[in-house]
Amino acid sequence: MSSGNSMSRITFYEDKNFQGRSYECSSDCADMSSYLSRCHSCRVERGCFMVYDRSNFMGNQHFMKKGEYSDYMSMMGMSDCIKSVRMIPMHRGNYKMNIYEKENFGGQQHELMDDCENVMDRYRMSNCMSCNVMDGHWLMYEQPQYRGKMMYMRPGEYRNFMNQGMNGMRFTSMRRINDSYY
Repeated sequence: MSSGNSMSRITFYEDKNFQGRSYECSSDCADMSSYLSRCHSCRVERGCFMVYDRSNFMGNQHFMKKGEYSDYMSMMGMSDCIKSVRMIPMHRGNYKMNIYEKENFGGQQHELMDDCENVMDRYRMSNCMSCNVMDGHWLMYEQPQYRGKMMYMRPGEYRNFMNQGMNGMRFTSMRRINDSYY
């Protein structure tokens, strides 16, 4: 872990425009309901976070960098409150991920070391069903040009995206979470 991780901080508020009870967080929290009954706004003071609309880092995911989110549900098109949050550590160094056409690292394989706005255009790959993240932290998107639903990937093996609670999702673009976000 890098020394910058302790610097991360996000504050959640019960109501829009930073009103009501608040909860400050600087690490992962699998279930926010023990701190706040609802959450309608938040402020990222330092660092980057992934927020989820279900507990235990499940459901729809959204990326938050430094800034104020006075009404994040309408800003991000979320239909549900934030239920869990994961702190994204800053990564310094190389980025490397192998993406695979089929689950369990089957089919076509390609190595990524930079952002890719469209795997179909770059690799003639119609699907990406598994990956192995060797270095860095990444965001994978459902649609080209980093749009649509997203999923946060930290170093590790992801043999089947269906098991990640992302049923039926295909990923067609991926981007590194690098220094420019912090």
